[in-house]
Amino acid sequence: MNLLYPRLAPLLAAFTLAASALAQTPATTPPTPAPDAPALTWHDVTTWGVEGRAFADLERKRWFDRFPARADGKVTAAVWNLSRDSAGMMVRFKTDAAAISADITVLKEKLNGVNMTPIGASGLDLYARDATGKWRWAGVSRPDKKTMRQEIIGGLAPGLREYAIYLPLYNGVETLSVGVPSGAKFEPLAPRAAKPIVFYGTSINHGASASRPGMVHTAILGRRFDRPVVNLGFSGNGRMDAAVGELLVQIDAGIFVIDCLPNMDAAAVRAKCIPLVNQLRAAQPKTPIVLVEDRRNSNSWILPKRDDHHTANHAALRECFEKLQAAGVTGLTYIPGDHLLGDDSEGTTDGSHPNDLGFLRQADVMEPYLRAALVGR
Repeated sequence: MNLLYPRLAPLLAAFTLAASALAQTPATTPPTPAPDAPALTWHDVTTWGVEGRAFADLERKRWFDRFPARADGKVTAAVWNLSRDSAGMMVRFKTDAAAISADITVLKEKLNGVNMTPIGASGLDLYARDATGKWRWAGVSRPDKKTMRQEIIGGLAPGLREYAIYLPLYNGVETLSVGVPSGAKFEPLAPRAAKPIVFYGTSINHGASASRPGMVHTAILGRRFDRPVVNLGFSGNGRMDAAVGELLVQIDAGIFVIDCLPNMDAAAVRAKCIPLVNQLRAAQPKTPIVLVEDRRNSNSWILPKRDDHHTANHAALRECFEKLQAAGVTGLTYIPGDHLLGDDSEGTTDGSHPNDLGFLRQADVMEPYLRAALVGR
């Protein structure tokens, strides 16, 4: 112990000196509290409406449901439950506010899924038109509980501009209001009267696995065409059902996009495709109908059975398309699926569901087909 003490003495002396200096240092002044946030004026979006709601207001069990109440018991229980999600809905407004906030209560406590971010599943996605009129991303909410009041973005450049908020993909909405600082201009924009692009499909149309609601190909195409979109994607349950067809024909659509093959096999395609198209065509003789092959899983190049499944599905859909044409059904468009997600295997989250890159590629492939079909619509 005596041998160690000479080595410890300098350290003890330094510690004593530092403690003495600290004791003589005046206490630090506490930070000045931030000024109170400005008062906000809240605007309930149900008072002017959102796009993507295709049926009359009075026919719904909940305001933000995608299907009317009469669908309950007619479509499958799974489709009905999934129709409570607000996928594809979008609200528009103009404001000169320096900040935009949202007050939202969602339907489900669980805010995300295995292959969905909380922002994509339960969040809000804000876009704005720039000086050229182009839609550009601006900000998102960050879901952390069922009821949230958050500033989506602050410090905005001065000026009155148009905004759009996409609603959650895999959660329902109970209430939603947009908040801006009191005194800011705020102009609600009613849903546009143009006939919508109507998508009927699977989890991919529903939005899996977009990182945020505005990155689904349906939303991307809606911005590119600058027209309303109705998203009737039902995760695991897009199967060309006649009961869903009965609802589709009640929408005054600009175009129907049928993209159900990821939830079907070749036998189901042969059994259900032609009846669904005939059902739509009987009710709406001139509305374009687009049939979409399923994408190939991004790892199907190394999974022979999965690749064979896609090949059989494609052959079945092509067979139905050719039979419909031979029967004199007009206004049909066919989109091949092999390149929907690109050719480098980088377009999905889990092999099946597109990531943001995959959704962008899918929109790129679909756009020219839809643009040609929509001429005059």
